[in-house]
Amino acid sequence: MELFKKLNEKAKSVVNSGFGSNANNYGGRFLNKDGSANVSKRGMNIFSRISWHHTMIELPSWKFLTILFAFYIVINFIFAFGYYCIGIEYLNGIDPSGSELYKFWKAFFFSTQTFTTVGYGHISPNGILSSALAATEALIGLLSFGIATGLFFGRFSKPTAYLKFSHNAIIAPYGEISALMLRTTPYKNTNFTDAEVKMTLGMQVEEDGKMTNKFYALDLELSKINLLTLSWTLVHPITENSPLYKFTKEDFENIEGEIMVFIKTFDNMFSAVVNTSTSYTFKEVIYGAKFEIMYSQNKSKTILHLDKLDSYHKVDID
Repeated sequence: MELFKKLNEKAKSVVNSGFGSNANNYGGRFLNKDGSANVSKRGMNIFSRISWHHTMIELPSWKFLTILFAFYIVINFIFAFGYYCIGIEYLNGIDPSGSELYKFWKAFFFSTQTFTTVGYGHISPNGILSSALAATEALIGLLSFGIATGLFFGRFSKPTAYLKFSHNAIIAPYGEISALMLRTTPYKNTNFTDAEVKMTLGMQVEEDGKMTNKFYALDLELSKINLLTLSWTLVHPITENSPLYKFTKEDFENIEGEIMVFIKTFDNMFSAVVNTSTSYTFKEVIYGAKFEIMYSQNKSKTILHLDKLDSYHKVDID
C-alpha cells in the first residue's frame, strides 16, 4: 500500500489514455504484442461489426491466398453443378457417351473458362438456360476479379511501419540509477525519418479499498530522432518522479501492469506518416539485464544484425 501511495503522489497520471479505469473489466492486457487492441466487440451481428475489406487487407498472406483459391474452387463447383443439372446436352463439345463423372468435370472446366473469361471455344452453351447461366457466371467472374485485384493492390500499397520490437523490455543499470529499456529496429529496405515515440504505463492500483486502472506517462531519454536506420533503444530513467521508482523484481512479478509503446515516423517509400505500437506486461520485463549491441562495421558499411534484436545478458542492479 505504501508503494501505491508513493507512486500516486510522485508520478504524473494520464487521464486521456483511452482505456477505462474499472479494473474489474480488465481483459488481461490493453494491447496485444502486434499493437492491436485486445478488444472483442459484441452486441451487433458479425456483418455489422466487421469490415471485410479491412479484414482481407490485414490477413496473413497464406490465409488471404487460401481464401481466394477456396472461393475460386467453390464458385466453379457451384456453376458446374448448375450446368450439370440443366443437362450436359446443352453444352456443345462434351461427349454425351462419357461417364457422369467425366461430364461433370467437363462442365467444371467449362465453368472455369467462363468465370475467367478465357473461353477456349471447344465447349459452348446451347440453350436459353445454359446461356443465361454462362452470362451470369461471366459477370460474377469479372466482378470477383475486380475485387481481388483491388485487394491485392491494397495489400501491397498499404503504408506499413516495418519496425520490429524486442520481445522483452528490461530493467538495466543507467548511470547511478536504473532504467526501463526496450528496443526497436527497421527490418526492411525503407528510410524512416522524424521518428517520435510515446510510452504509457497502465497498472492496477488500489484506491479507496478497490482496484482501479491508473495510467502514467513515462518520460524518455529521447522521444524524437531525426533518422531511424539502426536500432533505437527506448530508455525511461527510473527517477523519483517515475511510477516505477523503487520497484523490485518481486513487484514486476506480482503487480498487474503493462507498458504501451506508440511510434509514428515518416516513411520515404510510401511518402506518408506510418505508425505502429506494441505492449509489454510486467511479466515480459526482465529485471537486471542489458541489451547486446546489434550492429558492427566492416571497411565500408555498418552491419545491422536483425537476429540480435532480442539479445541481452543478465547483470546485477544495486
